[in-house]
Amino acid sequence: MTKLDLVILKKKFAICQLSPKDSIPDPSKLGDFWSITKTDEEISIIIPENLIPVNCKSEKGWRAIKIIGPLYFSLTGIIANLSTVLAKAGISIFTFSTYNTDYIFVKEENLEQSKEVLEKNGHKIIELLQ
Repeated sequence: MTKLDLVILKKKFAICQLSPKDSIPDPSKLGDFWSITKTDEEISIIIPENLIPVNCKSEKGWRAIKIIGPLYFSLTGIIANLSTVLAKAGISIFTFSTYNTDYIFVKEENLEQSKEVLEKNGHKIIELLQ
C-alpha cells in the first residue's frame, strides 16, 4: 500500500442527522466546510460543530484527517488500509469521500493516538490547517 500524506484540520466537526422530510439547511449558513447527504432514510450533515442547525440530532467532537489528493478512482484500498490501522488500535472512525479525496474523522480524544498509529505505519502528517 502506498504511504499517504495526511493533513489534520483544526476545526472540530459534528455529524448531524435530520429526517428525510426535513428541509436541507441553507448552505450559506454552514461555513466553508460541510457535506450533506440525503437518502430515503435520513439527511446527514458534516459541519463545524459551532454551526449545528437547530433541531438536529448531532454527535460532536470529531476531527478531520484529510488524505492529500487528488486520489484517482482507479486507486484501491485507501480507506481500507487506514481504517484497518486505526481499528487495530481500537479507534472508531467516520469517513466520507469527495471527487478529489477522502476524509477520516476521529473523535478529539483519539486524535493524538490516531496520529501516532498512522505515522508508525508509514503515513506522513503534513501540517494542521483551517
